[in-house]
Amino acid sequence: MRTSSRLALQYGDQKVPRYTSYPTAPHFHALSAPTYRQWLGELSPDLRLSLYLHVPFCKELCWYCGCATTVTQNQGRMDAFIGLLLREIEITTAAMRAVPPVCHLHFGGGTPSAVGAEGLERILDAVKAAFPFEADAELAIEIDPRTADQTIVDTLAKGGINRASLGVQSLDPVVQEAINRIQPYEVTRDIALMLRRAGIPGLNLDLLYGLPYQTEASCQDDAKRVLDLQPDRLSVFGYAHVPQMRKHQQLLPEDRLPDGPERADHFDAIAEVMLDAGYVRIGLDHFAHPDDAMAKALRAGTLRRNFQGYTTDPADALIGLGTTAIGSLPQGYAQNHAHMGDYRKAVLAGELPVSRGRPVTKDDLARRTIINKLMCDGQLDLEAVAEAFAMRTADLLPDPERLRPLLADGLVQQDGHRYTVAPDHWSFLRLAAACFDAYLDASADRHSRAV
Repeated sequence: MRTSSRLALQYGDQKVPRYTSYPTAPHFHALSAPTYRQWLGELSPDLRLSLYLHVPFCKELCWYCGCATTVTQNQGRMDAFIGLLLREIEITTAAMRAVPPVCHLHFGGGTPSAVGAEGLERILDAVKAAFPFEADAELAIEIDPRTADQTIVDTLAKGGINRASLGVQSLDPVVQEAINRIQPYEVTRDIALMLRRAGIPGLNLDLLYGLPYQTEASCQDDAKRVLDLQPDRLSVFGYAHVPQMRKHQQLLPEDRLPDGPERADHFDAIAEVMLDAGYVRIGLDHFAHPDDAMAKALRAGTLRRNFQGYTTDPADALIGLGTTAIGSLPQGYAQNHAHMGDYRKAVLAGELPVSRGRPVTKDDLARRTIINKLMCDGQLDLEAVAEAFAMRTADLLPDPERLRPLLADGLVQQDGHRYTVAPDHWSFLRLAAACFDAYLDASADRHSRAV
């Protein structure tokens, strides 16, 4: 079912978090290195770890980009960062009583593949030397097909990478020129084939909607063409236009950006192609082949959400490594320095390069569970969550002013303390989750539009 133009117009401009964490990053504050060191030291060796490695470099700037990255072609600069990253790994593991096993690793950025084959090999070798990995651990990496080649693919396969995400965004030449990302279909196809032939089994592709000059027809065509590559998963992210925070987004032709109803139509056009092809819709913005682990997790009720979006990652703790990287430990969140100079100074001094974070309370953990269930499953049993955290249901009730219009428009169904968002309305999941966000009002201007 298509998203109602009236609903897209009514709710699309509302600013709400993407809920990859709770509390969300705007509510982080200063966190000291000794506090983070204490948290790491308290980790039980019986836990399962997830690692996120942030590589903050791209070789070209895409004008839509909202990531924490630096544009450089200077290999020496990237090699110097790798040296700092490896030292951070040493500092981090030294802070632990015993290093728990890793069940999931994710390289993000920026563009991890920008550092080249030798750089990737150095990082993979160091990570495997420092952390024990479970036999069936998932090792994933984000790749810009424009900066990858056979040598890089072979290095990744040799290093144990078993899932790769290729950024596509749009295959329309007019859109590509407008966003400063020229990437012919053949470039993406060739890297996808290299990955398959190298024995890397998991293939994810990323598309964007909400870009200048996109049309319903072009989005539909994009979806049909990426289907030819037989991806296991497709992420369909809505472009977040925040030029007040990302100055380079001012280079985009703002008068050519689609409005709320048009954005909804563009997403729906992609969704229809994917659903007709037998893919399963995953929450807000993902699609998975029915045999993929993500579709299985949805059916089993084990789907989760973290800083990379929807995930099958079952880890008890996430450690972030590299500039701006965010970790999620049982005690709270910890984020590294964003500025390379601050990061370098801390690491060279033998200190954990943490700058921000937030301890989490029992209320935070309960609401994080609530939001995760809505964002992942589209349904929530509030009494069950309250019972699990030994809390009163009355202390976790949604904001009635936020919930009331969603109920009136049928976006949310309520039966006592059970709340459901039907799959036809999953584009509005963030609005349902926001009803349970105790911190939202003070940060709403920092978030992207709801649709």
